[in-house]
Amino acid sequence: MLNLPPLLLSAGQADAPSPLVQSLITQAQSLGIITTTSTNAELALQIRDNALQLDDLTDANGKGVMVDFLSGQSAYRRAKGGGSKEPIAKAVGMKTHQPLKILDATPGLGRDAFVLASLGASVTLVERSPVVYMLLADGLRRLALSEPELAARFTLHHANSPEYMQQQSENSVDAVYLDPMFPHRKKSALVKKEMRLFQVLLGTDTDADQLLPAALHIAAKRVAVKRPNSAPYLAAQKPSMAISSKKHRFDVYINN
Repeated sequence: MLNLPPLLLSAGQADAPSPLVQSLITQAQSLGIITTTSTNAELALQIRDNALQLDDLTDANGKGVMVDFLSGQSAYRRAKGGGSKEPIAKAVGMKTHQPLKILDATPGLGRDAFVLASLGASVTLVERSPVVYMLLADGLRRLALSEPELAARFTLHHANSPEYMQQQSENSVDAVYLDPMFPHRKKSALVKKEMRLFQVLLGTDTDADQLLPAALHIAAKRVAVKRPNSAPYLAAQKPSMAISSKKHRFDVYINN
């Protein structure tokens, strides 16, 4: 059970709540998010330029965190990435013109999932944090307005990933992708901000080791685990192989 701090939920600079904000308030309540009107709140979900973002109200100079599939890192990776030759694509076993069913059990802000969907995969996102779930849902809403065919490749669930996977049938997806939180030593300012907010929302990732056996249960072909190069194996289990990139490695567990 996640112990979330009360969140300020507002329309940003708008004078009155819009239908979008009203729907977000209803969604937040249905997800068990406690909202507040107090200016002493630590975090805020706010609508800015028709997009939902999470703001750290203790950082006066900080920018909010949002899911953005239409610009920034996601758009750059889509335009300039290596396609099926990208390490993440190799890790999940993607080949040209071979769409896969992939479950991302730790989607975060959805950047890696977007790469996989852009390459043709159908991606199921399972997110346990109600706040991150709302950010992902809003990002997919905006993506659907611009690229409905791409947005249709995503399915989003609000659930605890190990429990969700244990309830699914064996071999129900081709591959499972895992990127559990790990304390990176060298972090950019953006990553530091995102990590801090995620730690407030999610707490410590104490159940990360439970992800691997659950993932192996439903993956017909393989499980790919993204790790910093210096990190130990997830659940202390040696992978079948590893694919290295500049900053990370992908431990790959082949299901026979």
